[in-house]
Amino acid sequence: MLQRKTDCPVLVNTSFNVRGEPIVCTPQEAYTCFMRTGMDVLVLEDCVLLKSEQPAFEEDTDWREAIALD
Repeated sequence: MLQRKTDCPVLVNTSFNVRGEPIVCTPQEAYTCFMRTGMDVLVLEDCVLLKSEQPAFEEDTDWREAIALD
């Protein structure tokens, strides 16, 4: 299915997180990380999300101030 949508038969990501944060473990964490960063597309199983089609992502605080860099 992914190959039909992307013309790429395999997509591999060895770690999915932002520096200082733990690796994402849930679809909600993946979506939050996706929306906070410069990624354009998020693929979760057979669901392809384009950032340009997502509603505005708003948070009460700036997550970058809450995460200490290593």
